[in-house]
Amino acid sequence: MAARPQIAIGFLGTQLDQGQGAGRWEKWRPTVSLGQQPDLELARIELLVDFDRSGGLARRVVDDLRQVAPRTQVRLHDVRLADPWDFEEVYAALHDFLRGYAFDPEREDYLLHITTGTHVVQICWFLLAEARFAPARLLQTAPPRRQDGRSAGTWSVIDLDLARYDRIAQRFRRDQADTASFLKSGIETRNAAFNRMIEQIERVAVRTRAPILLVGPTGAGKSMLAKNIFALKKQRHALEGAFVEVNCATIRGDGAGSALFGHVRGAYTGAAGERAGLLRSADKGLLFLDEIGELGLDEQAMLLRAIEDRRFLPVGGDREVGSDFQLITGTNRDLAQAVGEGRFREDLFARLNLWTFALPGLRERPEDIEPNIDFELERFARLNDERVGFNTEARQRYLRFATGPDATWSGNFRDLSASVTRMATLARAGRIDAAVVDEEIARLRRAWARGGTRDGAQVAESVLGEVLPPEALAAIDRFDRSQLADVVRVCRSTRSLSEAGRVLFQASRERRSSVNDADRLRKYLRRFGLDWDALTGP
Repeated sequence: MAARPQIAIGFLGTQLDQGQGAGRWEKWRPTVSLGQQPDLELARIELLVDFDRSGGLARRVVDDLRQVAPRTQVRLHDVRLADPWDFEEVYAALHDFLRGYAFDPEREDYLLHITTGTHVVQICWFLLAEARFAPARLLQTAPPRRQDGRSAGTWSVIDLDLARYDRIAQRFRRDQADTASFLKSGIETRNAAFNRMIEQIERVAVRTRAPILLVGPTGAGKSMLAKNIFALKKQRHALEGAFVEVNCATIRGDGAGSALFGHVRGAYTGAAGERAGLLRSADKGLLFLDEIGELGLDEQAMLLRAIEDRRFLPVGGDREVGSDFQLITGTNRDLAQAVGEGRFREDLFARLNLWTFALPGLRERPEDIEPNIDFELERFARLNDERVGFNTEARQRYLRFATGPDATWSGNFRDLSASVTRMATLARAGRIDAAVVDEEIARLRRAWARGGTRDGAQVAESVLGEVLPPEALAAIDRFDRSQLADVVRVCRSTRSLSEAGRVLFQASRERRSSVNDADRLRKYLRRFGLDWDALTGP
């Protein structure tokens, strides 16, 4: 297969490319040297020139290139720079050139010649190539050790695809893994879907300041993740200000506007002084608005303006103030449904919904329960200067319950954190034994039973409504619905048909009266027109 044509793009060097008379061939000139390289065959050179300053030099260089490389086409492009050392002007000029250039990377290879031009030009070439405004590699030329007539000097190519360099790629992978671990508070999570989501959040967090929306049930870790994103951006000098967190459910009503946007003196009765408000406190920092769905419609409108314009009016004020903050919001509500019901502004939802990440509850991540238990024990040790652990039997007993179908974890990681803290506090001689675990399991069962807001029939109907059509659900007796709903929950929380069978028929197994749990479960599901793959598939 023939090599694709190579195209070099560069700036005419007003100093290095200079040369007059026959003596110019005794001098190394970087642009002319592009045509003198025996092992660099260029189909075309795109030469950027300020014709007002260097038109004559450009014509002379083109003539010399025709002598040394007659098969190389040279095209001149007039690029005017009032100040070639002005970064903003140079970057804009090169950016405009590249944006208007008809790149054809399927048929041609491109090289950006960075040897000529001011240092500002060279830096801009690098930045534009690194940001992929040009599908090109960087071409560096260098003079020979001795100026000996027509010597071409040397050339080398810098490929900015860092994945091509093994040691750099390994370092990037380590850095990415360290960053993901940082966002997870160092917890070695095992849930593949959750880990993929954290990797995406890491890329978004370091590359953009656009709003991020974290969706998930109470206790799923939205607040901790927001704090970790802030710490990561602070570590990388992307933010200078503070982390400001507010639960919007606590500021509903007349005081919400003042709390968020501040007020001026005399804005209302009792406003004896000025108040900055949370948005101004988060200037150059990160504002985390948890439970954003609880915010009133008026405050939603003001927030939208503040996000888009970075400016807003304090309550009672007639002069706008500014605040440049990164926004992360959290909610356990379905905001799309709230928009349909008129409780949430559609334009604000559209603005917040650019980067939305759904944090799963604890029951959806059973494999992450064990590493989170270890994390909570480490946190207890740091806070109390006392290291506590499980004995083997107690650990196995607690994990069986924590990952089983009876553990609802309605408060998610808050429930788990509180549970581990209670057991560690009650442990004797630094060891959590089976008696402490049994007492804690009973305590959790009682708490979850008291916290239920729906009776068993309602819960069963909700679960079965997700897997059965209405007519099939209506044909099942209420007596059978509760049992089938429990079977469905177990199937969804286990990794295989055999594991689900072991959980459901554990008592039979202990009596050795259950021969094939998986087959028994398969036949049971078939009675209701269900199968394992349909229940557990994506």
